[in-house]
Amino acid sequence: MQVPRTTPTDLPHLGLRERKKIKTRRAIRTAAYALIKQQGYDATTIEQIADRAEVSPSTVFRYFPTKEDIVVTDEWEPVLTAELRARPGDEPWADVLRHVMGTALELSLAQEPEVLRLRTRLAVEVPAVRARLRESTAATGRLLREALAERSGLDPGSLELRVFAMSVMGGLMEVFPYWAETGHRDDLRDLVDRALDVMEHGLPSGEPEGRSPSP
Repeated sequence: MQVPRTTPTDLPHLGLRERKKIKTRRAIRTAAYALIKQQGYDATTIEQIADRAEVSPSTVFRYFPTKEDIVVTDEWEPVLTAELRARPGDEPWADVLRHVMGTALELSLAQEPEVLRLRTRLAVEVPAVRARLRESTAATGRLLREALAERSGLDPGSLELRVFAMSVMGGLMEVFPYWAETGHRDDLRDLVDRALDVMEHGLPSGEPEGRSPSP
């Protein structure tokens, strides 16, 4: 898959102020990840992050209410929402999700591979990060639900769309801890494809290991 050239600061509809905000958020995130990599999550303070990003602690809190928010937040949501809405209306949902998730992974792996690995490791090792990531996932699920409602014509508040969107997000959220717990050895794109296969087709058939099939 070709990596999209568009980045959040390149979006033509964004004004100068919004682009500056994105650059400030990015500077804070870059500083936070560098410090966490050097000295660990618990030892890293907001004051240290602010100093390294050359902003005030109050500016950090204005962009990120908690330290956990710095870890779990990225800048790709507007790009991915636009990608989802741009897909053909008759495209099967599984193909739409594969395209959108593939785009997200290509962007992250091309521009922030070490950040992605560190973030997934922190989500496994730090309970506060894991909890905040789940809250963030719920918010992303609502955005997915709204975008899917536009495509399907269904009520975004309907039970069906709520269940579908959060099932997708919950399933995909299991990919990242699995990737981290297995030492990031697998291709993340392959893992996402496997997860989407389960959601589309159900569990694979086969006997549990060590158990002979019944006669």
